[in-house]
Amino acid sequence: MSLFLCGAGPARRLAQPLALAALTLPLGGCFYANTAQVPVATTYPYSEQQRMQAAHHWDVLAGHEAGGIVTSQRLRLRDLYLRGSAETANSAFGGEFRRGFKDLLASRLVARGASVTTAPTANSVTLTFRVEVIHHRDRGFTRPPVGAYTALAGGVAVATLPYNQWSEPALGLIPAAVGADIVSGSWTYTGNEEVIITVQAVEDERILYSSSNIYYINSGDRRHYAPHRVAPQTPPTPAIPVTDAW
Repeated sequence: MSLFLCGAGPARRLAQPLALAALTLPLGGCFYANTAQVPVATTYPYSEQQRMQAAHHWDVLAGHEAGGIVTSQRLRLRDLYLRGSAETANSAFGGEFRRGFKDLLASRLVARGASVTTAPTANSVTLTFRVEVIHHRDRGFTRPPVGAYTALAGGVAVATLPYNQWSEPALGLIPAAVGADIVSGSWTYTGNEEVIITVQAVEDERILYSSSNIYYINSGDRRHYAPHRVAPQTPPTPAIPVTDAW
């Protein structure tokens, strides 16, 4: 104990924390380890999800679905009757996406040699698709794109070098700007709007093919996918002139 109480200098400063740890270590055996009153929140493994914000993206999805349909063993040598929506025949359901995607899918199927019909036949299966728009109202913190902090820190570090080496300080922004131009094309915000697009092939209440894809969408694009969930815009009330009464 003389080392702990009477020592001087670095030895004493090092020995005191060690003594405290030695005294408190046995207390750990009195409690259960790794316990909590409620489940601890954790995250999913890193994954990516694309944003759909152009008619070209609808065509890309149509090509993907056409490839899955024509290679399906259950649908080989069958006629494909393309119906717009699984829930309703109303042409307004699904908005512009429903009408556009139906034509794009038909074009992609025909291009791949599929037999697409405009009416049901004795040998046909019915292709339907539906759209579900999801709006997250209370989403917590979402991690920025992988490498965002590193890129920002690297840009600052690169931008500071010319301040000491180049005669014109404004030139220090050029390296950071070049780096931002290179990587910014693969960055996008997460947002609170998502859409689930499901394509199915159905025969006599049996689902022979089903494929679902999830995308982020811009909040202003909800009308493309679910016009019935967009509040109608009320025209402004015309102002009524007020005159003073004498």
